[in-house]
Amino acid sequence: MLGRVINSEPSLTRDFLAGRQRGNFSMDDLDALEQAMDDPVALADGHCHVARGEALHAATILLEGYVLATIHRDGRRFVVGVYVPGDFFDLHGFALPRLDHDLVAAGPVRVAQVSHDRLRELTEARPELARALWFSTLLDAAIHRQWIRNLEALDAPQRIAHLFAELHARLTMTGHGMGRTLRTPFTQTDLADMCGVSAIHANRAVARLRELGLGEIRRGALYTDRWDDLRAYAGFDPGYLYGEGQPSR
Repeated sequence: MLGRVINSEPSLTRDFLAGRQRGNFSMDDLDALEQAMDDPVALADGHCHVARGEALHAATILLEGYVLATIHRDGRRFVVGVYVPGDFFDLHGFALPRLDHDLVAAGPVRVAQVSHDRLRELTEARPELARALWFSTLLDAAIHRQWIRNLEALDAPQRIAHLFAELHARLTMTGHGMGRTLRTPFTQTDLADMCGVSAIHANRAVARLRELGLGEIRRGALYTDRWDDLRAYAGFDPGYLYGEGQPSR
């Protein structure tokens, strides 16, 4: 388990399923989850919170920042997932004995944990809370399927545009939307590893988005006044994110 620090936040789980199914779950259940959480801690950029094959004893919610799911194979790194505030990014480890990927802080982050023992007690006593956590893991699977589809259906500029459109939608659901600017700590190498292209192709893709006037990416931040056009260019349909009022089609 993580160490304990002073917590001045009123709610550690306020972003959990926000903009999605949160309103369908009992506040009593969500409060019980809240009370079971340890106090938050800060993790430095690049900190590997969970290593592939490591036994897990707690589930971790992301409070601030980004966490990457990565796989290293044959000298290459593949980024196979991005987590944003409100996500339990290692919840799969509650059912699986170990994870098949690393979970790494991208930039400084803050997290909080609930032990598996306590989570087991809660889910056995509160079936609706178990359903909420199940929904969360199914949402991860939906996002992963979309990423796989993007690798086949989109070219490199569209993949990067789709990535930023998705992040903008997910952050907006939890009240972390940033208007015309979406700031991330991602390097061009990170973008390349997320989109399955080389760093050179990622650089060309970023330049193409700028040429099209859809947005400019500098030091991980996307600046654009044309979110609708960017989404259309990427063919972004938010249905797979299962937001409120956005049934999947």
